[in-house]
Amino acid sequence: MPQPPVRLALRDWDHVTPLLTGAVRAPGLDLAIESRAVTPDVLEEPGLDGGETSFSRYALARAGGDDRLVGLPVFVMRGFRHRCVLVRGDSPYTALEQLAGARVGLTGWPDSGNTWTRALLRRAGVDLAGIDWRVGPLVAGESGKDRVGTRPLPANVSVLADGESLREELAAGRLDAVFTPFLPDEMFTSGSRFRQLLPDHRAAERAYFEETGFVPGIHLVTLRRETVRERPWLPGAVLDALDAAKRHWTARRRLLADTTPWLLDELLDSAARFGADWMPYGTAENARMTAAFCAELTAQGIAPGPVDPADVFPAALEPAAPPRGRRAADAREPAA
Repeated sequence: MPQPPVRLALRDWDHVTPLLTGAVRAPGLDLAIESRAVTPDVLEEPGLDGGETSFSRYALARAGGDDRLVGLPVFVMRGFRHRCVLVRGDSPYTALEQLAGARVGLTGWPDSGNTWTRALLRRAGVDLAGIDWRVGPLVAGESGKDRVGTRPLPANVSVLADGESLREELAAGRLDAVFTPFLPDEMFTSGSRFRQLLPDHRAAERAYFEETGFVPGIHLVTLRRETVRERPWLPGAVLDALDAAKRHWTARRRLLADTTPWLLDELLDSAARFGADWMPYGTAENARMTAAFCAELTAQGIAPGPVDPADVFPAALEPAAPPRGRRAADAREPAA
């Protein structure tokens, strides 16, 4: 009997597009992927079986006993966060530790990416309680996002007034730095008022990977609990489909690398540093990163209590065709 289609809503990540174009198909699975401009709310959209979900919001929900979503160890959005700290072009700041006691804006308090960025400050010895945090949109008028979460904000965290934006507050000198996953458009122009805090964020990110063994995960793919209950084989099938799409995309980019002036160099460098796959799927490959993130949710007060990594992915799930040649750093034991 034909299976009903599985509807997933994802942003149009390059490594997902082979499934959108039909270049990769999931055997025995009628997978309908809907491209979205912003991260969907899977539980609020009737008819969706799953989609892209914030790592922090998913982990916090699971820790609070809400199991309406089943997370797959498929992090469709991941990346280093050192590059995400912006200052004014004339700022004297060039290091994370210099932000101690500063006025820092960020695009969302419980956000996964900002949680990882605050973790960098903690690693640099900065007391998060000593920072004057301001939460708001990067650009005035941006909406449709829960920026504060469900828990009371700490006393040193405030929300920008209507009409204010992090970009203009930073430009005016009322903020010393801004944490943002996406750069303002002017950063791509010669006249930008802003720059990245770290003069060589790549060096800091390389050191971070060598120490931790992972690239931070930001968003993962989730499925509705009732969908998994009806088709318990589905998580593995969806993971395999997305993994096949990613491997197909990687092979095509290595062949058709002339989409940016230096993409080929980037691909060669990534293979040398991270092995066959810098964004691996599967429970085991992501165990160390998952444990580190859960520890940060607790340490930063985002979660009311300890978050058990075992609750995030209660059932082990691995790709059918795991990549070969992973870097030794990724094979380390998960952090305690």
